[in-house]
Amino acid sequence: MSTTPTTPPPALRPYLTARHDLLWQEADAFAAEHVAPRATRMEAAPGRVERKVADLMAARRWFAVTIPAVYGGLGAGHVARTVLVHRIARVSAAAAAILQATLVPVGALLHFATYEQKGHWLPRVADGSVLLSIAVTEPLAGGHIGGIETTAEHIGNQWVITGSKIHIGNSHLAGAHLVVARTAGPGVSTSQALTAFMVEADRPGLSVSDHRAGLGLHGFSAGRLDLDHVRVPEDNVVGEIGQGLAVAQSSSILYGRPNLAAVSLGIHEAVVDTTTARLKTRPRYHGALSDLPVLRDRVGDMEARLRAARILAYQAVHLLEQGLPCDADLINSKYLGHQWTMQSTQDAMELHGAHALDGDYVLQRLWRDIQHTYPPAGTGEVQRIRLADAAFDEDHIQWSERLAAEAAWARPDPTAA
Repeated sequence: MSTTPTTPPPALRPYLTARHDLLWQEADAFAAEHVAPRATRMEAAPGRVERKVADLMAARRWFAVTIPAVYGGLGAGHVARTVLVHRIARVSAAAAAILQATLVPVGALLHFATYEQKGHWLPRVADGSVLLSIAVTEPLAGGHIGGIETTAEHIGNQWVITGSKIHIGNSHLAGAHLVVARTAGPGVSTSQALTAFMVEADRPGLSVSDHRAGLGLHGFSAGRLDLDHVRVPEDNVVGEIGQGLAVAQSSSILYGRPNLAAVSLGIHEAVVDTTTARLKTRPRYHGALSDLPVLRDRVGDMEARLRAARILAYQAVHLLEQGLPCDADLINSKYLGHQWTMQSTQDAMELHGAHALDGDYVLQRLWRDIQHTYPPAGTGEVQRIRLADAAFDEDHIQWSERLAAEAAWARPDPTAA
C-alpha cells in the first residue's frame, strides 16, 4: 500500500477547489510521515488507545475543519472534512475514525448550540484542548433512538442524568460528551421526549469503562459510558428541551454517514492499491499475476466500485455544501460505500490466496477495519428503509435543506485559491 502523496483524480475536479487540493496533499504528507509509522504499532497493541496521532491532528486544527474562523477553526466546509478523513483512512482507518468521531458532535453544536455555547466549546476543539464524542447508542436499545432509556431529570437549576451508553467513539479521548437522554415520560412522542446535553468528562458520577479492543480499528476507542446521577447545569442543554431526536438524527445524516463513507473510501483505495501492487510483482509463467485475464477481470470490478464510491462520497458532501436537499445522497454514500468496499476487500482476500491469511499482512487489517463502517449511523437495513422513503417521496424531513442556512458558513468561496 503506497503512502506517496498524490493529487486528486480528475473525476473529482467538479467538487474540489485549490484549497482542497492543498489540504489533500497536506493530509497525504501527514499520513505518510506520522500515521504510517504508527499504524503497525497500533495494530500490534490493540488494547492501547492512540493519543499521539490525535494530538498531531489537533495541532493542525483538523478537528476544527468545519468550525468557522471566528471560533478559531479552519472554516473549510464539508468537502474538506471528507478530504481529510478519506486521505487519513487510506493509511489508517483507526486514525481517521479518531478524527471523524469528533466532527459529528461538532456538527451538532454548530447547528443547535447557542452563541454562548459555541463560544465556550468550539474554540477549545479548535485549539485541540478538548475532543468530543456523541453518546446516543445504548446497551439495550442499540442505535434505536426511540428506545433510549438514559434519563435526565430537572432538579432546581440542574439536570441529573442516569444511564449507560456504548460504542461511543473517542470515549477515552473526549473531554466532553454530547449525551442524548430522555426528559419526558411515557406517552410523549420520541420527537419531543429526548434532549441533548454537553457532559464534561470529569463530572462526578460519569465513568468510562476500561478500553477493550474491537475486531478492527485498533488504537481507536469506542467504549462505554456510565452516568450515575451526573449533574449538569441548565446551560449544558444543546438545542431546545425535547429536541434531542433532531440533534441526533441530523448529526447522523449530515455528519456521521458522510464521515463513514470517507472512511470506507480510504480503506477501499488501500485495498485496491495493495492488490494491484501484489499482482504486478508476483511472477507467474512468463509474466506476472497481473497478466492473467481471469485476475484482471476481478480487479476491473474492484476498480469500477472504487471509482463509483469516490464520486458518490464527494458528490454528496458537495451538494450539502451548496445547501441543496441531499439526505438520501448522504445516506447512499454511506450504504454503498461500505457495501462496495466489502465486496472489493473479499475479492482482494481471494486474489491474494494463502498470503492473505498471514497474520501480519496489511490486508487483514483492512478486512477487519471495514467491518466497523457498517453498524454506526445505521446499519444497511436502516439505510435501505430511508432510501425507500425517498423512492416513495416519504422522506419528509430533509435535514440538509432544513439546516442549510446554518451550513452556509461552510460553503467555500469558489474563487478562493
